[in-house]
Amino acid sequence: MKLTDLDVIVTSPPAPGWGGRYWILVKLTTDDGITGWGECYASSVGPTAMEAVIRDVFDRHMAGENPENIERMFRRAYSSGFTQRPDLTVMGAFSGLEIACWDILGKSRDRPVWALLGGLMNERLRAYSYLYPLEHHSLPEFWTSAEMAAESAADLVRRGYTAVKFDPAGPYTMRGGHQPALSDISMSMSFCEAVRDTVGDRADILFGTHGQFTTSGAIRLGKAIETFQPLWFEEPIPPDNMLEFRKVADAVRIPIATGERLTTRAEFGAVLQTGGASILQPALGRAGGIWEARKIAALAELYNAQMAPHLYAGPVEWAANIHLAASIPNLLMIETIETEFHSTLIKGAITVEAGFVPAPTAPGLGIEVDEAFARAHPYTGNGLHLQMQEEPCDYVNGNVFAGGAPPPPSDE
Repeated sequence: MKLTDLDVIVTSPPAPGWGGRYWILVKLTTDDGITGWGECYASSVGPTAMEAVIRDVFDRHMAGENPENIERMFRRAYSSGFTQRPDLTVMGAFSGLEIACWDILGKSRDRPVWALLGGLMNERLRAYSYLYPLEHHSLPEFWTSAEMAAESAADLVRRGYTAVKFDPAGPYTMRGGHQPALSDISMSMSFCEAVRDTVGDRADILFGTHGQFTTSGAIRLGKAIETFQPLWFEEPIPPDNMLEFRKVADAVRIPIATGERLTTRAEFGAVLQTGGASILQPALGRAGGIWEARKIAALAELYNAQMAPHLYAGPVEWAANIHLAASIPNLLMIETIETEFHSTLIKGAITVEAGFVPAPTAPGLGIEVDEAFARAHPYTGNGLHLQMQEEPCDYVNGNVFAGGAPPPPSDE
């Protein structure tokens, strides 16, 4: 069995775009006609440039290879360019292609991917979701309303979720870490209080920040919300200085979570070694793929750390996360996005049942991608999958973080 063909589809969910402006799907085919699907979670460059990188990685390191040889292909992609260090763009490309290889291997053996990773550890996977606006909520008001956030949290708890995430703490800015505005701290406390009062002890609250703050700013914010008992304080500082994570972890009585923007066990190992995080959140379409994420989970076990695979992408990466989660002993929970577009793209193959995802039983990733549907929704804009604003923190009028779905840039 050899890898022979690659196709790349860039599909775009409808506004407001939960899961990002676009998703990059890859389809691999073998010489005996087996197809596998993967998804690349990478936004360092636009989708046109990223497609070129994906094709280059495939042609150089994977074409003609047996899809079983995951480790060999990883080492080629990681090392051949005289690099041997983490690279978000190359590893993002490889990750999606690697996921597709596992889909092929599972289908060729008529077994789910988790069965090839050591077998089934978890029959039901605890899931969490962001607080998204309900039908009667208006945008952008939702993002600054603790009352609406509490209503959304109550809806998730009614549906069986035992954990909810929100991130009201100011701008998602390309300028790096900043000190939070006092109004942002106050709004964060209001959100935590409203959601905690609503869900009580029926659900954990997960506080996200997307690396917005300086070390001291993160500590100020973290101390302000400690009393509401968040389960985690997510990526409180930018991901490019792992030594500083330890300072936040030592100062704040909330577990630190990080990993959405990290890639390969080299970066995850570093944050474990420094004691900067106890909850790891790899995005499998960026972290190196399923096999690399399995290694990251094994490393985490040594440090008594837990795994919470991240999802701000499409349902193919979600499927990969689920198979990893089903196979590891140190799973905390998985991120889930429930939209009609996600479900239709994989023909309803994955469902959330009362806040939990059953381990798949179908071969491979256990999904069937609706290729025609994906192609019928091409991305036509010029923005990145996620795009930081250029404006700095507004200390006068306050700030709005649009929940991962900012308004489109002017060129779209």
